[in-house]
Amino acid sequence: RALERYGPDFRYRHYAAVKHLPVAAGGVAAVGALAAAAQLPPVRGWLTGRLKPGDGPSAEKRARSWFSVRFVGEGGGRRVFTEVAGGDPGYDETARMFAESALCLALDDLPETAGQVTTAVAMGDALLDRLRASGLAIRTAAAVG
Repeated sequence: RALERYGPDFRYRHYAAVKHLPVAAGGVAAVGALAAAAQLPPVRGWLTGRLKPGDGPSAEKRARSWFSVRFVGEGGGRRVFTEVAGGDPGYDETARMFAESALCLALDDLPETAGQVTTAVAMGDALLDRLRASGLAIRTAAAVG
């Protein structure tokens, strides 16, 4: 119900862009094979025992890591582009997003909502402000047509 305010023509899709078909096909095949193999108890046991608590990338590797995600929204004859970019997405930026979301829920004046809602509906601009202030790059640009 919270999304009704976007109107009856609201649609949502997401996808990943890959520049080369062999890379895309290989990725799909690898994920499919891994998901199928994980159904076998010996393979599942081997996979779950691979990483121990504390394993993971070093601080140096995380410092060299980064991500950039682009979103495109269309409606009313306009197209809006948003890019979110930051450092290591696996640990550092995920922790930042969780921490800022928790602070936002605990401390900020948020719109009244009920039920299962998206992050945007629950926290909206208050969370955007917090994320930007904490160093996450969030840029938005609009284009006509």
